[in-house]
Amino acid sequence: MVKLYGNGVYLVNGTKIIEDNAEAGQALNAECGSVPSKEEAAKGTIAYKILEEHNTSGDMQNLNIKFDKLTSHDITFVGIIQTARASGLEKFPVPYVLTNCHNSLCAVGGTINEDDHMFGLSCAKKYGGMYVPPHQAVIHQFAREMLAGGGSMLLGSDSHTRYGALGTMAVGEGGPELVKQLLGRTYDIAMPGIVAVYLAGKPQKGVGPQDIALAIIGAVFANGYVNNKVMEFVGDGVANLSADYRIGVDVMTTETTCLSSVWVTDSEIKDFYEIHKRPEDYKELKPDNIAYYDGMVYVDLSEIKPMIAMPFHPSNVYTIDELNANMMDILDDVEKKALVSLDNNKVQFTLKDKVRNGKLYVEQGVIAGCAGGGFENICDAADILRGKNIGADEFSLSVYPSSQPVFMELVKNGVIADIMATGATVRSAFCGPCFGAGDVPPNNGLSIRHSTRNFPNREGSKVTNGQIASVALMDARSIAATAANKGYLTSAMDIDAEFSKPKYYFDSTIYDNRVYNGVGKPQPETEIKFGPNIKDWPVMSALTDNMVLKVVSEIHDPVTTTDELIPSGETSSFRSNPLGLAEFTLSRKDPAYVGRAKAVQLGEKARTAGEDIFAALPEAEEVFKQVNAKFEAKPEETQIGSLIYAVKPGDGSAREQAASCQKVLGGFANIAKEYATKRYRSNLINWGMLPFIFEEDKLPFKNGDYIFVKDIKNAIINKEDVIKAYVVGQEMKEFDLKLGRLTDDERDIIVKGCLINYYRAQMQA
Repeated sequence: MVKLYGNGVYLVNGTKIIEDNAEAGQALNAECGSVPSKEEAAKGTIAYKILEEHNTSGDMQNLNIKFDKLTSHDITFVGIIQTARASGLEKFPVPYVLTNCHNSLCAVGGTINEDDHMFGLSCAKKYGGMYVPPHQAVIHQFAREMLAGGGSMLLGSDSHTRYGALGTMAVGEGGPELVKQLLGRTYDIAMPGIVAVYLAGKPQKGVGPQDIALAIIGAVFANGYVNNKVMEFVGDGVANLSADYRIGVDVMTTETTCLSSVWVTDSEIKDFYEIHKRPEDYKELKPDNIAYYDGMVYVDLSEIKPMIAMPFHPSNVYTIDELNANMMDILDDVEKKALVSLDNNKVQFTLKDKVRNGKLYVEQGVIAGCAGGGFENICDAADILRGKNIGADEFSLSVYPSSQPVFMELVKNGVIADIMATGATVRSAFCGPCFGAGDVPPNNGLSIRHSTRNFPNREGSKVTNGQIASVALMDARSIAATAANKGYLTSAMDIDAEFSKPKYYFDSTIYDNRVYNGVGKPQPETEIKFGPNIKDWPVMSALTDNMVLKVVSEIHDPVTTTDELIPSGETSSFRSNPLGLAEFTLSRKDPAYVGRAKAVQLGEKARTAGEDIFAALPEAEEVFKQVNAKFEAKPEETQIGSLIYAVKPGDGSAREQAASCQKVLGGFANIAKEYATKRYRSNLINWGMLPFIFEEDKLPFKNGDYIFVKDIKNAIINKEDVIKAYVVGQEMKEFDLKLGRLTDDERDIIVKGCLINYYRAQMQA
């Protein structure tokens, strides 16, 4: 079904695979009459060519990328623009699109969400951007319809920024990386590895894009096969997939932890651009006759069956047939895995009570967002449901078309009427079901969703309040089959349905009439509209020669998601209020964290105000006494802050707040065995936090310990590989930390204290 190559591969003429081994040279010579070097052949990938066109450094090993376009939604754009304003923003230098699809439900938080929307509209006018009002489109569908272009690059402040199927290399990053682009700077990374995803064959009837995506995620997530690499989709099977189908696979590549994605393009994608009235944005993309990849994921589409990703991760995958055949064993395994994520004795998690007469019953189905809400997914679901009903029991079904143009076409061709006739409800374009702000199931409920993630709390329950519900990811077709079976888990391959495949007609009138487009037409005289919840970032201190850090949270889960670092859901109403949002930090993982961090922060606040540090933080007196018994560290010249330890933090969302909330509470560092994603590590750096690495399993410190980091400022400036740290006590136990690769700018950002300080210093120079 899915095979991972152990070595790099040469792809010849787009179809012939030659693995990089002892026989590779002979095979290449026989096939091509020549044997290029890996370095030369690597230049033949689609990704290399796009990166080369956008790199400004002149060094393809160390890239300085300038993106063509930027996009953000209403959970992130306020913080981004506020940061950019504090750093000297005058106008948007490239098209920047502000969508409103996450905080669309303005009933939550009083005026907070709509205040953010008005802030966005006024900034689009003032700085020359584009503003998409609430309910018009989810961020990624609008980007597909209106922004993507063959061979272009797009940066978004949402982790599922993926438009590779349309020939666009898109990257989802934390807000500070967009700030850099808004200020005319670059996205600086080492040349990423490029892994081919070879698609062969044709999917079976009833198998949808989510099934293909989950099969790939299950094969590559745990082993990190594509971590921080670019996935390049090639192979003869690509031609057997519609544009909508490719998009549905592509958006889920984020869950592999890859950096970006790109696909070969063909007449199917050319038609997509013509349908969307942008034929000039199509570009044929394909690898050279000989292209070298750092690895290959080989996918036989014909062997993939309908899949389900069980709680609590998209990589926890089984076929639906496998689950139905081995139900109790698999549910037992799911419960054991869940203990890692639900380390809270307030809830008792089980799915075995869902088994009725040997079948798994679910309470809810949702088809939504950038993954599930596409035209083809909803049409196929309607074909399965036509003439049936979802019943009057606990099971419910809701469908969210991904944009108003998609919704309008579904109305015109009768699909919406067919879906509503079953008892299902149809909603506007909204991302809420993907992050726990829409369609919350009952306590102990199980929801099957064609959306992007199924981490704990993504459906809206609160474990710390004794609530627990679960999400399993499935394709829209099998969700519809389950709905037709009134809530009993069913594979779409078990339903006899004819798929009508109606043609899609895109009508841009909605956008023409409703979307504000001020790109390239800034109006500096426009006054920005600030609601009472929109707050400036607090002042952040610069790095000192030495640091004293208290460990205030210790997490030993194999992976810690950004949802656990800063929860999604109702907290989104405070995304424009750094201090308000920070109160939720780690609230569902370590509820005592905020209090511990704020207690330590009192010492730093006293230090920067020139007040009595020991009066503010009495325990610091003994800490400095122990430190100064061996070293010299003046309290008034030494930063005092908190840190968290996590084995592998940062999987999931691009949200910068996973880092900035720690910094707002006085957090100055993370220590990790490794970082799950490049974007989370970048968020730490951009907020002036030290991304320490400690690779050993046995920790020299524990929660509550103070750590003294000696000569940290010099170590960063002088690019030292090893940082000396000491567990504070009579013995001052020494251990080594590492920081990994840092660019010169990243070092300067950390020294200055954060990205805002870094740019402010440049303005004053």
